[in-house]
Amino acid sequence: MSPLRIAAIVEGDGEVEAVAVLLRRRAEVAGWAGRVSVPTVIRQPASKLLQRGELERTVELAARKLGGPGGILVLLDSDDACPAIQGPELLARVRLARPDLPTTLVLAHREYEAWFLGAAASLAGKRNLPIGLQPPSAPETIRGCKEWLSDQMPRGAAYDESDDQSALTAIFDLNAAKSACPSFDKCHREVMTLLKRVAAITPGFLPQFP
Repeated sequence: MSPLRIAAIVEGDGEVEAVAVLLRRRAEVAGWAGRVSVPTVIRQPASKLLQRGELERTVELAARKLGGPGGILVLLDSDDACPAIQGPELLARVRLARPDLPTTLVLAHREYEAWFLGAAASLAGKRNLPIGLQPPSAPETIRGCKEWLSDQMPRGAAYDESDDQSALTAIFDLNAAKSACPSFDKCHREVMTLLKRVAAITPGFLPQFP
């Protein structure tokens, strides 16, 4: 049976591995375990992607690497920008670059790691985090989510994006993150929509929509 093929565009080193984990977990929630393939992940600094023409060029590269039916997910941090303003602008550029493919764009507000903060209780006792870890209030208002995670760890330990991001993505409570982080709730919905659109154009894929 043909898998759903998704190419991803990310900005951080840790997200290169984490985005595939996230996509597969979302598919599992939908009852599609093992039915998503992420053959291509392209990393580009956000400062470059935001330049006129660079996002479009990277989307085109992702489409060429797919080499057939599939979709494209762009996952970036919003930092201090408002996702409700910046998101639609960037999504329009993505879709204009390749209107023939299912595409979507998600902005984590402020950082991808804010989603971990929202689901902090589910990470207690994991990856050097303390047993009694609890989420902060309004995790998406915190500047420096990586630093917040490091501050919870024992002296001499620190959150390492390359080592910890994909590992925490594999275990954080998706429902807790959805409740605490509006941008993750949007991510959850947008990824499902993308998967359904890709399913519709994938030969031999027999979806069972949730």
